[in-house]
Amino acid sequence: MGSVHVPNCKSFLVTEAERKHVRQCAQFQQHQDVSCHQGKALKETRAILTETLGEYAPLYATIKNWVAHFKHGDFSTCDVLRPGRPKIVTTPEIIDQIHELILEDGRILAKLIAEQLGISLERVGSVIHEDFDT
Repeated sequence: MGSVHVPNCKSFLVTEAERKHVRQCAQFQQHQDVSCHQGKALKETRAILTETLGEYAPLYATIKNWVAHFKHGDFSTCDVLRPGRPKIVTTPEIIDQIHELILEDGRILAKLIAEQLGISLERVGSVIHEDFDT
């Protein structure tokens, strides 16, 4: 790491403000040196992952986020659960109810099925396209 070396700082800097300014410049330079080194390390890591994984390599931003998490002791690369609306699991009962409604009226709208069963229109569409042999 490079740093600014000021020989015998007290002898030629008269005021405390001047000394403080020199210390801040030195700290900033150290920070810049570390950031530059980290940037090179991230680029090298990205290059290695790209060479190894090809098109499946994580993006540079993802690697940068991982490194930030690693520095704070979080070594997981998996996404954490986020707050919000939980995913609804489609139960066999819901599938059967949708199937019965369609058998009763083949022209029933998905919107009506969703309203009758109290589920989302997207869920109805998913069941129709994924769970039925259409």
